[in-house]
Amino acid sequence: MSYDEYHYAPGATVVGLVFDKGIVLAAEKRVTYGFSLMSKAGKKVYKINDRVGIACAGLIADMQMIAKTLAAEVNLYELETKKILSIRGVAKLLSVILFNRRLMPYFAETVVGGIDDTGPHIFVLDPLGSLIEDKYAALGTGAKIAIGILETEYSENITAEKAKSIAIKAIKTAISRDAVSGDGIDLLVISGKGAEEIFVPLT
Repeated sequence: MSYDEYHYAPGATVVGLVFDKGIVLAAEKRVTYGFSLMSKAGKKVYKINDRVGIACAGLIADMQMIAKTLAAEVNLYELETKKILSIRGVAKLLSVILFNRRLMPYFAETVVGGIDDTGPHIFVLDPLGSLIEDKYAALGTGAKIAIGILETEYSENITAEKAKSIAIKAIKTAISRDAVSGDGIDLLVISGKGAEEIFVPLT
């Protein structure tokens, strides 16, 4: 990556993880363009419906378009078929959307997370639609820092509270070292009770 490309790259830190009965997606709120701070209130975590959400690192406009397109396609599928789309199905649908844009790709990395009849799942997608399922993931400029916290503290079948705590700690640690991440944390917690959006201010 050349200096010019780096200079205009947006910053972000996004994490996602599975807990015993659901998933947590989290991201900080700072919007940057190169070395310029554009906003302190960017939304990088989106609820698609009560069972699935996404979190993105990249250009805000592209994130918003991904979220709107995916929500519309999921709703259309479920209305037409009268069937609930699995989380893998949602992630695969987004994979196709992204791949079809490969000549002019969206500048965003995405985590898709949610619950279905087979349990909680998260999937990681690059801008061209490559699809990988995992138990936890970190994306964006702060990912190298955040993944260290996830690797150290994550374990199978953790509780919702533990998962939220790990996600917050991972984002806060990344914020402390990544100048283009900051200004609060958005969380989306999806479980059998539905989807809950939480804002965590930085103190």
